[in-house]
Amino acid sequence: MDTQKKTIFSGIKPSGDLTLGSYIGAIKNWVNLQEEYNCLYCIVDMHAITVRQEPALLRKRSLAQLAQYVACGIDPDKNILYIQSHVPAHAELSWVLGCYTMFGELSRMTQFKDKAAKNEDNINAGLFTYPVLMASDILLYQTHLVPVGEDQKQHVEIARDIAKRFNGVYSETFILPEPFIPKTGARIMSLQEPENKMSKSEMDSDGCICLLDEPDTIMRAFRKAVTDSETCVRFDSENKKGISNLMTIYSVATGKNFEEIENEFDGCGYGDFKLAVGESVVELLRPIREKTQDLLKNKDYLEQLYTEGAMKASRIASKTLDKVYRKVGFVKKPRF
Repeated sequence: MDTQKKTIFSGIKPSGDLTLGSYIGAIKNWVNLQEEYNCLYCIVDMHAITVRQEPALLRKRSLAQLAQYVACGIDPDKNILYIQSHVPAHAELSWVLGCYTMFGELSRMTQFKDKAAKNEDNINAGLFTYPVLMASDILLYQTHLVPVGEDQKQHVEIARDIAKRFNGVYSETFILPEPFIPKTGARIMSLQEPENKMSKSEMDSDGCICLLDEPDTIMRAFRKAVTDSETCVRFDSENKKGISNLMTIYSVATGKNFEEIENEFDGCGYGDFKLAVGESVVELLRPIREKTQDLLKNKDYLEQLYTEGAMKASRIASKTLDKVYRKVGFVKKPRF
């Protein structure tokens, strides 16, 4: 890693297929960061199992997600791509940091409350301590910036709090990470419920577009997209949530700004606009879908990719973990 560059870490759970929201809100921005920063992008499969997963499907989605990272333009030669469970230091640091995290801090986490409400039959300890593992993910690599949506800022804040507490007890050990929130396209909303973020939990509905969806599926979803009772294509995030969301998507897919979009569809009905948005997304995702399909046919290459990524990540992580173990008083780890 280039010591002159700042480090970025981010990851997505393989608990569902990657969505258009995942791409516009996260992965597309990752691609733009790979020249300027040292970047580690992870498939966070350990986080995924806080909710019950079908094992074969989790493995399939983890590999598909790795392939999609590459297909979206994340260069394995410029970034470290790996699977979280392949780097044991994540779990090891998580235990130590859990001993420096207060119960009250975790009980106030919004995401725990939301997930507990949705999984009443499986409110497990992993759901509760999830932010500690996320803090470990970030702090292991002396991360400077964490690309997150507004709904994830709280996790970066608790990582900072844990790092400050540890640093205060044992001297400077961790860099304090900062959230990195893109100015545009950070939140793509559901096509059916535009007041809610597009989510993998909607995959069986017409509210969500997945990166590997076929063109017919994409066009059907956009034809059914919720709009409003007007017929004017105009950006108004408060009063025209559905149209504003479609304009955001169209802007990302075509590179046009909102004023250009309003002029293009001046006097047109919503039907024409939704058709155009759908077609632009089909073309945006076509090369991603085709390249992903090609990569998934080459399992040897994907195995080489995640193996090399885990080795690189482990080398960096071990330096932080060794320092932490020494500071808390553990006997130096043997190398096997």
